[in-house]
Amino acid sequence: ILSTPHSLKYGLQYLHVVKGNYYICKRKIFEIMIDLLTVNWSVDPEIIAIGPLSLRWYSILFISGFILGWFIFRGFFRREGVPEKLLDPLLYTLLIGTIVGARLGHCLFYQPDYYLGSWDGFVEIFMPWKGGLASHGGTIALFIAMWWFARHYGSRYDFDFVWILDHLAIAVCFAATFIRLGNLFNSEIYGDVTSLPWGFIFELRGETEPKHPTQLYEALSYFLLGVFQILMYKYRLDKLYRGFFIGTFFIGCFGSRFLIEFIKEPQVGFEQDMVLNMGQWLSIPFVLLGIGFLVYSHVKKQPAAIVHPERKKAAPTSYAKSLSK
Repeated sequence: ILSTPHSLKYGLQYLHVVKGNYYICKRKIFEIMIDLLTVNWSVDPEIIAIGPLSLRWYSILFISGFILGWFIFRGFFRREGVPEKLLDPLLYTLLIGTIVGARLGHCLFYQPDYYLGSWDGFVEIFMPWKGGLASHGGTIALFIAMWWFARHYGSRYDFDFVWILDHLAIAVCFAATFIRLGNLFNSEIYGDVTSLPWGFIFELRGETEPKHPTQLYEALSYFLLGVFQILMYKYRLDKLYRGFFIGTFFIGCFGSRFLIEFIKEPQVGFEQDMVLNMGQWLSIPFVLLGIGFLVYSHVKKQPAAIVHPERKKAAPTSYAKSLSK
């Protein structure tokens, strides 16, 4: 067939057509696979509604994170000799600090013009059920809450502020995982358009193109960080110094948050023209603080676990006096 110049010409044209059809077929197959793997996400964020009251997936996952944290701390307390009676006041302190701080963080960092611009907006600050919680605000409030908790109970039970932060960092990894899954059920804080096969079409938000499921990216990042932390606690606690866990948490958590924000859609209008969005600017100080804690850990070399001072044995008391003079 290729023995003459004429036949060679048509033979090459035939191969070119076959090759072109091959690439077209390959592209079509890829597009079909993308369509099959893309998730059309339309899960109702409400589990059940009775009149004005409703039970939402986000609420269940939010509370579940605190319950799991309670059990994690119980393991810490049992291993390091802290009375379990402190678990409940610790839980209440964490719950109040998180909700208040996260709500104020959202109102002041992301929408101050709305919440401080009118009386109606100001009143909505005290209505967290209307939506709007910011993790950076929650972190700041937890710092203050744990400082109070350590000051109130620490001296009696031989722990300090950095010790409680270290242990809190481990539990927060898993709580943050639950919260990001709650964001997924709310179809919120997702990413830009993607051609990757695991894109989500958030139908409840009117989306028609697959978007990056950044909620899952963050949830996976926090979960893996939590697994690393819990394994280090279980097997290397006696070789680590105080400040290690909170330091690695800040670097890992807010470092991954900083990177994932590059593919997120802006949460508020003023972020449209920003090179770095608000979430990234707020993450930078926490990454630097994490580096500071690691330096503190290396310099101080204070054991990560509680060291209970030995109680002095009371001198034996003689209740019988000698009769001899």
